[in-house]
Amino acid sequence: MISSRRHPLVRHIRQLHTPKGRRETGQFLLEGTHLLSAALEQGVEFQYICYTLDWAERYPDWVPQFPAAVAQPVSPAVMEVLATTVHPDGVVGVALIPPGGTLPAPGRLNLLGHRLQDPGNVGTLIRTGAAVGVKRLLLTEDSVDPYHPKLLRAAAGQWFRCAPYVCADPLTVMQQYRQNQVQIIAADAQGECLYWQVDWTRPSLLLLGNEGQGLPGTWLERADQVVRIPQQTGVESLNVAVAAAVCLYEAQRQTWTKSQP
Repeated sequence: MISSRRHPLVRHIRQLHTPKGRRETGQFLLEGTHLLSAALEQGVEFQYICYTLDWAERYPDWVPQFPAAVAQPVSPAVMEVLATTVHPDGVVGVALIPPGGTLPAPGRLNLLGHRLQDPGNVGTLIRTGAAVGVKRLLLTEDSVDPYHPKLLRAAAGQWFRCAPYVCADPLTVMQQYRQNQVQIIAADAQGECLYWQVDWTRPSLLLLGNEGQGLPGTWLERADQVVRIPQQTGVESLNVAVAAAVCLYEAQRQTWTKSQP
């Protein structure tokens, strides 16, 4: 059992608490039984799993699945420094950051976020996107680190169903998607039409802006339509994850209605 906070593996895993550490190691941290279970369902291979004996007693079928070099028991005190949560449930895992790969092919519904900074917002956005069938969340390079522990937790196990893809050139992405018959819809408080006036049954790419500054003019210019969500006078703009959910579920409603006999 690892009981020292100075153990090399403990020091290594603690690096994964920061974006710099994740970039340098090419690994990221997964915390908690729920998130690790979701990762296993999606075929993720773990480099390490650290667990407390109390956790192993509660989940006796887990540890035998992994080689001894992967599954490492640790003391509760060590678990406290390995995890980023205040009350860890007793297990953390380490996995390799997958290679970027090519731009994902467009689906029926697609999301592209500009400089989204809040990990909780992006995690909720992933969770909502997964619920309506979005396969990948596209993000600009200056958005929050897609492997931020809080983002992963906020996604509630759906990160692997709607994993983020970082775009080096989002304007080119819009052009490529349009060439694939995908309409570009921007969500903006000054939009010229209401979100339910769009034909969401067409393949769509929804553009979402930074929490404080919204979408840049270059993005708005490239949109086929700019839509707004009506609100009472004096109310600030909606949280970006909430705004996306409103539009995505309108798309679901329209698609469902069109499919009915």
